Amino acid sequence: MSAATDATAIGLGRRTIAVMVLIPVVVTLALCAFAWPAARTAPRDLPLGVAGPAAATAAVEQGLARHEGAFEVHRYEDAAAARAAVEDRDVYGAVVVTPRGTELLTASAASPVVAGLLREAVSAQAPAGTTVPVTDVVAAPAGDPRGAVLASTLLPLTLAGAAAGVITTLLGLRGGRAVATLSGAAMLAGLVGATLADTWLGALNGNWWAEAGILGLTVLAIGATFAGLAALLGKPGLGVGALLMVLIGNPFSGVSSAPELLPTAVGTLGQWLPPGAGGSALRSVSSFGGAAAGGPLLVLALWAAAGLTATLLGARRRRAVPETAPVQAPVPVPVSAG
Repeated sequence: MSAATDATAIGLGRRTIAVMVLIPVVVTLALCAFAWPAARTAPRDLPLGVAGPAAATAAVEQGLARHEGAFEVHRYEDAAAARAAVEDRDVYGAVVVTPRGTELLTASAASPVVAGLLREAVSAQAPAGTTVPVTDVVAAPAGDPRGAVLASTLLPLTLAGAAAGVITTLLGLRGGRAVATLSGAAMLAGLVGATLADTWLGALNGNWWAEAGILGLTVLAIGATFAGLAALLGKPGLGVGALLMVLIGNPFSGVSSAPELLPTAVGTLGQWLPPGAGGSALRSVSSFGGAAAGGPLLVLALWAAAGLTATLLGARRRRAVPETAPVQAPVPVPVSAG
């Protein structure tokens, strides 16, 4: 066997071992990213309003304080102020104490999981034999009462953005063409997404064009991140993008429950990544008239701008390489005498 054959066999063996080791590592990371937050779901500083006279609400606040670190209590003067806070997404719900008794205000549109959790927590504090009336101030869309459709849209959006960035990179599109391709694909994805989720399934019930815009901006932020990282780092950048958006951004988004139900660092990180920001902005526009959408929209815009800028800078850097390459002196051509 020749030396070249031996070298080829060794190289193939190393690649085989690398693949065999890499796959379990990826599976482990994926299971940890998706299963760990789900296994640790519990309220952590969950914003909850309490309204009514201080003397009347003291018992309620003491009961909530028994769940250490679970609730972040916001105090309001009356039911009207508490209802306004729920509608503005300042709190997920509110306990209102009046001379007639205790009432719970919820917003299943913000999170059906949190709404159910609040019903259980407040009912557990009620005297035996009494029922706490519940008013769903901002109800989830009729086409998606459990929020399952909204949660299910996140992974396709993430995959659509990833596909846009990867295909743009593999096709060798650079600079302005890459930016145009990413922007056009994101715009079409937003229109299609709004048609399916709003018009067809009825899972969204807000302004159609605003929903399409948020869906498109989410896809653009993710796709631009993939393309920008690839432009700066080469093909390894695609792996970094997959790690950020798919393995971290998707399970840490909190769309299926709420960011405050995930481990603290996880929920916070998820809202700084496009999948989580896109989900929060979509909830705000779909059911709350855009309330509290400013922060998530800013996050999406920053990721999209950074990704597109990196895509342009990467193209310019590659064009500059031939210009800076050393210029070889011309070889003199001998001239024969005669």
